[in-house]
Order: sequence, then structure tokens, then C-alpha cells
Amino acid sequence: MGNRLGLKGPAGWRRMPFLLLLSLFSRALSEQIRYTIPEELARGSLVGNLAKDLGLGVRDLPAWNLPVSAEKKFFTMSTENGDLLVSDRIDREQICGKKSTCVLELEMVSEKPLNFFHINVEIQDVNDNPPTFSQNITELEISELAPTGATFALESAQDSDVGVNSLQQYYLSPDPHFSLIQKENPDGSRYPELVVKALLDREEQSCHDLVLTAVDGGQPARSCTTQIRVIVADANDNPPVFTQDMYRVSVPENLPVGSSVLRVIATDSDEGVNAEITYAFINIGKAVRQLFKLDSKTGELTTGKRLDFEESESYTIGVEAKDGGRHTAHCKVQIDILDENDNAPEITLDSESKHIQEDAEPGTVVALIKTRDLDSGFNGEIQCRLNGKFPFKIVQDTKNTYKLVTDGALDREQTPEYNVTITATDRGKPPLSSNRSVILNIADVNDNSPVFQQASYVVHVAENNPPGVSIAQVRASDPDLGPNGRVSYSIVGEKSSEILLAVHAPEAQSTDSSQRTVSETVRKLGRGALIPNCQIPGRKI
Repeated sequence: MGNRLGLKGPAGWRRMPFLLLLSLFSRALSEQIRYTIPEELARGSLVGNLAKDLGLGVRDLPAWNLPVSAEKKFFTMSTENGDLLVSDRIDREQICGKKSTCVLELEMVSEKPLNFFHINVEIQDVNDNPPTFSQNITELEISELAPTGATFALESAQDSDVGVNSLQQYYLSPDPHFSLIQKENPDGSRYPELVVKALLDREEQSCHDLVLTAVDGGQPARSCTTQIRVIVADANDNPPVFTQDMYRVSVPENLPVGSSVLRVIATDSDEGVNAEITYAFINIGKAVRQLFKLDSKTGELTTGKRLDFEESESYTIGVEAKDGGRHTAHCKVQIDILDENDNAPEITLDSESKHIQEDAEPGTVVALIKTRDLDSGFNGEIQCRLNGKFPFKIVQDTKNTYKLVTDGALDREQTPEYNVTITATDRGKPPLSSNRSVILNIADVNDNSPVFQQASYVVHVAENNPPGVSIAQVRASDPDLGPNGRVSYSIVGEKSSEILLAVHAPEAQSTDSSQRTVSETVRKLGRGALIPNCQIPGRKI
């Protein structure tokens, strides 16, 4: 396996192609090349030189005819120099969301010989999104009886970038009564909590204005701020307490909208209005608020939109319980989405031969097939097969690519065309399938000899016949097409000087059979590949 590290190009990115096989012209060749580029490159930016990395000369490109295919046309290939170029805006966050690794998979197809070339382009994150808070000012009521060390969850900032470019740190403006700590959700994201570090006195100061800053880890770093206004409330002895700090539940992705997910429960030892608890979401984005609904009175969590495992496998949701005296408690809800087999496989024909020679050897590639299933696990594993009995079979190339090859003798005269149905079935329960039909035309070769209607003709000729008079008609047919089925005639004798008869060969009436009349001048038989004979006995004149 080759491993070459390219120098930085004009845009400053690294190029890392990996050639998995050494022989470019082998039938079973499956090249895999890997490039790494940053997102948001300008259109026309160079990704890499495919001609060089495939070992091709620029003159070879038109003959190889290598089209680039992808789920979306982010790239094009220059036929002048073999460069792979950016053809559309590449937004890593739009393509891959929060995935740690973002790879665009492409296939290139060579027509002669027919084969796949696999290309992976890894899109690196750039720090193009700053952290953001959903609101500029947040009001937080804290009892004047709050003990030192009491914590209160603050709103998290959201950052679309990943890795070091994502949100990394929170800072709080200096205040003698408060400090800040950071905690992590199960998914690794961070959220801030406000800590009381000195006793509060409403009569002394009823309001504290703080500034919370969120900073990402990019170079240079990007940040945002929000104002935290702490209102000191009169005494309320007991805050709410959740029965669990972390609630966890698993639900199928096909759960109907409006279905109950779970119920969070908080209790308060106070009485009256101070014990009346209301529930609300905290530290979640707008999209998650649309997916789930929370009953503010009962704490029941229900689905607000259809869930999709392929969009997200889990959600971490913050819930706040607040009593009538403005004391709060917080918990986390971890919702794991279970994959269902709700996506049928997709079949794409990347390339196919328009005509197949009827003398093609077994194993000749006639079409390249690509499959895809959005589901995961067994639900996304695909088996590809042919429906019916044909002199063809499907051979797997990689996990999701296949080759349709010949698997027996072809005879155009018997079957000039095949309508082949390809079926892709996943391993879900129940399994889902999809079909794709392809018409395969068989091209003629000269594999049939002409056949006379009779093996022998008896002809009676008058002895004083003038030259050029027709004396007999012979007929032969050939089932081949075009030039392969056109029949010519000649008279073969022991000595050409003794042949006084001639054969007249007008234009063929059809490509399947021809008729000829014996007359005119003697012509030698042309160089045909398949030559039959018939006998015409007669008296030597």
C-alpha cells in the first residue's frame, strides 16, 4: 500500500492519497485515494491531481473517460490536466453536523477497462461559527437563604463547529458573591453553573448584574456574551428535588408523534405556593425543542415531531423544576433513539455497456452497481442479487459496490436482448428491497455459416445456350446480422479454365438471407470466414 504525503497547496491544505493496489490495469483493481481539505474553499480550488495519483498521463484522460460521481456535485475533474476541483460551496456543518469526522465518498468510473476508483475527501472543520446564546439577558432568582456552594444552571452557548473549534470555555465577570464552574454532558458538550460563594442579603443588594462569556478553541478564538441578572428573593426554605439526577430512556424512531417518552418528577417540602412546581426545558437548542414537548405541570415528556435515527442517535435534554418561591432544581434526560428498518436500499448504475459481444468470455464486466441504505447495523447491510436465471451474475467489489459480469455462453441468434432485474435487500426484520432493471443488448459476431436450401441442385442445360442466359438459381441464408449475414456466391471447379458457367450476385435482399442467379462472368470467391458448398451437376460443354 502506498502512502504519499503531498505538500501544502495554494489554499494551504494537506493532500494524502493512499493507493491500495499496485496494478492500475488489473481487472479487480479498486483504487482508493484520500484527500484532506478545509471546508468553505472557493470554487475552482485544487483538491489534488487525480491523473498523477492514478499514474495516468494527461493524454490518457480522454481515453479513460473518468467521470466523478458523488451524492452531490461538490467536485469536478479537469480533463485538461486531471485536477480534482471544488465546484460548489462545502459547508461541513451542513453536510456532517456534529460528526467528529466528515468524509465525502466519491467513485470514479473508467470505461476501458470498466472499473471503479474510490476517492475519499475528508472535510476539515474551520472556525467559521462563533458560539451564540439564545438570549441577551437571563434573569435568575436566588433566595437570600441560598447557602454558599449552591449551584444554578445557566444557559449553554451553542457552537456548530466541532473539535477544538467548538465551544471550550466559559468565563464570568468578577463578583464577590458568585463564581463559575463548568460541567460536561454525556455527549461531551459543556454547560456552566453559577456558584454562590458568599451569603446574599436582599436588603443590602437585591440585584446582581453579571456577564457570562463563551469562548471556542479556534485560532483565533471566537466568543459571545450574555448578561446574567440575579434577583435576590425573599426566603423560601426548601428547593425542589428531582427523584433522579439523570433520567435515561430508549425509544424507537418510529414512535408516533405525541407519544409519551418519560416523566420527570420533582418534590418540594414546602407548603402552599412555595411547593407548586413548574417544569421547563433548559440548555437545549431550537431544533430539540421542536422534537420534544414538556408538560409544565406534570413533567411528562412527549414527542413533538417524528424522530429519525439517521439524523441523530441520542439527545441530552436539561429540565428545570421551579417552585413558587423561585427555587430551582435541575436534571438531565438522556433519550437514545433505536434504529428501525425504515429505509429501503437504493440502487445506482454507475456505468453499463451498451452492447455485449456474444462471444464475450465468462467474467466480462458489463455494468457497475452501487447500493446505499440510510439505516444502520443489520438494517443497513445489503445483499444484491439477480431475479431469474440469466447468463450473468453479480460479484461484490466493496461493501456497497458490485459488478455485473457474464456467467455463461451468449447467443445473439437465440436471445438478442436480456431484461435483467437487480434486487437489493437489507437484513432488517422485516427486510426491505428495491429493484432496478437494465436492458443488455447482445452484439452479433460472425459465428454462423451460410446454409443452402438444398445440398445438391440438378440442372439441365441446352447445348446451344447463348452466354449470359440464366440456367439455375441457388439460395443460401445466414442468421448473422449486417456484414456477417450477407452471402456472396461463386462457382468452384477443378480447373478454372474449364468453368464456362458464371454466377451473378445482385445486392442482398436482407441481412438474414440472400438469393443469387447463375449468369454473367466468372468471379473468384472473396475471402469469407465461413464458406459452404453445394453441387450443381451438369454436362461439360
